[in-house]
Amino acid sequence: MGNEKNRSSRIATNKKAHRDYDVLDKYECGVELKGTEVKSVRAGKVNISDAFARVEKGQLFLYGCDIQPWETAGTWFQHESRRPRRLLAHRREILKLEIQLAQKGLSLPLLALYWKNGRVKAEIGVGRGKTHRDRRSDLKARVEMREAQREVVRFNRR
Repeated sequence: MGNEKNRSSRIATNKKAHRDYDVLDKYECGVELKGTEVKSVRAGKVNISDAFARVEKGQLFLYGCDIQPWETAGTWFQHESRRPRRLLAHRREILKLEIQLAQKGLSLPLLALYWKNGRVKAEIGVGRGKTHRDRRSDLKARVEMREAQREVVRFNRR
């Protein structure tokens, strides 16, 4: 039981973020959640495909993260599924992010949610949006790499 708390495990990964953004830098933040949200996260009822962060009034907020309501909780204790959630980070990091976001074309997509020491952590990245040409070149490079690996396997079988 003691080792389980120290182990970190992924809750959700945003594959769309790596497809749509060039991630320049990554940050780890805590997520401020309600009790029913934590139970829903433990059950895996999370969708982060459209999630992003924004700096407002010196604080960091997470938008677009969909945590489904906990079905056994009463209506009194229920939470909104797509409410803005505060991200917990050091003031220096928030100021650094605010300066980076002042540059044109940069945003903060949510890359992953995971457990760390019994707490939910969010990995956000400073990303620049990819153009259609960038996505095509990434796809082309992946196809070429796959073909090269197939050739190596075919050569080693002989």
